[in-house]
Amino acid sequence: MKHKTRKPFPENFFWGASTSAYQVEGANLEDGKGPSCQDVKEVPEGTSDLTVCADHYHHMKEDVALMAEMGFKSYRFSIAWTRILPKGTGEINQKGIDYYNDLINECLKYGIEPIVTMFHFDMPAALDERGSWGNPDSVEWFVNFASILFENFGDRVKYWLTINEQNVLTLSGPVIGTLHLPEGCTNVLKEIYQQNHHMLVAQAKAMVLCHQMLPEAKIGPAPNISLVYPATCKPEDVIAAQNFNAIRNWLYLDMAVYGIYNAIVWSYLEENDATPTFAPGDEEAMKNAHPDFIGFNYYNTATVKASDAEAMSEAATLGDQQSGRKVDGVFESVDNPYLPKTDFGWEIDPVGFRATTREMYSRYHLPLLVTENGLGAYDTLTEDGKVHDAYRIHYYQDHIRQIQESISDGTEFLGYNPWSAIDLISTHEGMVKRYGFIYVDRDEFDLKTLDRYRKDSFFWYKKVIETNGEDLSE
Repeated sequence: MKHKTRKPFPENFFWGASTSAYQVEGANLEDGKGPSCQDVKEVPEGTSDLTVCADHYHHMKEDVALMAEMGFKSYRFSIAWTRILPKGTGEINQKGIDYYNDLINECLKYGIEPIVTMFHFDMPAALDERGSWGNPDSVEWFVNFASILFENFGDRVKYWLTINEQNVLTLSGPVIGTLHLPEGCTNVLKEIYQQNHHMLVAQAKAMVLCHQMLPEAKIGPAPNISLVYPATCKPEDVIAAQNFNAIRNWLYLDMAVYGIYNAIVWSYLEENDATPTFAPGDEEAMKNAHPDFIGFNYYNTATVKASDAEAMSEAATLGDQQSGRKVDGVFESVDNPYLPKTDFGWEIDPVGFRATTREMYSRYHLPLLVTENGLGAYDTLTEDGKVHDAYRIHYYQDHIRQIQESISDGTEFLGYNPWSAIDLISTHEGMVKRYGFIYVDRDEFDLKTLDRYRKDSFFWYKKVIETNGEDLSE
């Protein structure tokens, strides 16, 4: 559909950007913080560990001031579980409470709405030792953590996100260092989906608790949603696309919004003896969640064809969240010949952004909040302190235009918080893969000065925000 006139962005649209605690803060064991799974994992060879990252912990006021200079209306960040509860449960670390109080207050000082992610890939190491998400007690661990956040920050934080990219935790856990399997596990798929079930229940209970403790606040999930295309109009390819859409996308949103398992996914789990066990009260808890909006991360779409194998089995799936995968008898990923790729091999599909949001809104009828979208690239700092990232500007131009197209289609959006506000450590590709509007002067292993520099995209985004998305020109 081509619109003769595109509708404007909403007047109170949340223009901002995102980070996560374990990728940006550094200070990974300072001021009482306990180790998370990210602190104890074996980092990929040739990439930085997470000890310092962008050192946002020590540069917080400077960084928030730069966000304010860009004109941010919102800042989406996560709270490190082990900075609040060093062992995941038990004694509260007051210095952690103080840090996030300072961060929230600093945002509000500039009129920036804090949007808080409660869990972003950083399970406390002490809880991994107790079985991680495979332990049924993990539901109550998370709800307890949520209650502490609501109690300490809920007077000022009005927008909450539960679990970042739960579908990526489920589908690509080994790559991001989050999958913890019990010794002697023989049915890995069943164990993974049991852990996923515990997360779904924990999320639902946290949503209910938020509405009870903070009746004026809004809360939603934050999966990574990528519409899946069939490789051709061959009917078997369409079925394959429906399969992967259900497994990758709709399982997580059907549960968050309606409190039910997607039927296609349940059938897939039954075929593989991988259906999760429900504890008493789980079904009721999941149906009581009622999110206020859908937060979601979008980087690109996926394309699949029918898998030739008759028997269902998980084939090699060790790739990142946007890489191809294959499940025999269910689907097989293929490259989309119509799409270019980033320097890191991710396809770029702005029109797919519109298609994804249209589909989400038509299925769930809830406002959408973009919690990640961005371009990882090799940025270069010039001798005079500039970063000429026209490629990033072009990426954002194309995607923001498609948001406006989707708004004109009737989709309701709350805001756009791309990845990332500032350069940080990419989960498995290190510091070299930069996303930020703000350049951090450090290399993979040389911390250099850690000084901040405004990229060309910084000044461009400032103008976009000033004009509420009307002026996207360079």
